Amino acid sequence: MPVFDSKVRRCEAVSEFVFLVELELPEPISFVPGQYLMVVMGEGDMRPFSIASTPAETDFVELHIGATAENPYAWEVIEKIRAEGKLTINLPSGDAGYLAGSTRPLLLVAGGTGFSYTWSILQAHLASDNKRPITLFWGGRKASDLYMHEELQQLAAGDSRFHYVPVAEEVNNESWPGIQGLLIPAVLETVKNLTDYDVYIAGRFEMVRVARDAFNAEGLPKEQLFGDALAYI
Repeated sequence: MPVFDSKVRRCEAVSEFVFLVELELPEPISFVPGQYLMVVMGEGDMRPFSIASTPAETDFVELHIGATAENPYAWEVIEKIRAEGKLTINLPSGDAGYLAGSTRPLLLVAGGTGFSYTWSILQAHLASDNKRPITLFWGGRKASDLYMHEELQQLAAGDSRFHYVPVAEEVNNESWPGIQGLLIPAVLETVKNLTDYDVYIAGRFEMVRVARDAFNAEGLPKEQLFGDALAYI
């Protein structure tokens, strides 16, 4: 995997705790939508972040980093960006990327900034001529945690292949267009015949573990569930 210093061309807070980061690439890098890169923080200290952009963007990669001062694992990366304006990265990594050749519809399940993993897959699929339907369930504690909610609504309105289901635990708006509650129960209550889908999932390990067990209990074959967290739980 290529390892290089990458200049930060954008670091912008897009919500209370999420930063959108763009890193310049010295040359086009081949990767599969849904893979991740490693930020090298020191010897033996490499931190993974999903690549939110697609291979069609050849001059940069995009990351969505959820970071607060209470979460040093990610916050130190933001501090390094602010102090140095560059990061040392290597890419790509991950075995849970987009299977463009499958014939099954796609179901994307994202908790929090796990959305960055599904965003890369979603963009690549919608940019193709593949006719398979694709559904995204994106969950957060608050509706404001879904930091690209309006853009996703617009995408869904403009492409009949795409269905977007926002899920929030706390909702103060009576006109909330999505589901109020927890992400995985929302998926199970809404989606019939999980076995028909290729399911891509990202979020906190605990959430992915709950989803894996619940989806398997519904009959979803393990080879139809994709997510790099699955290798660690």
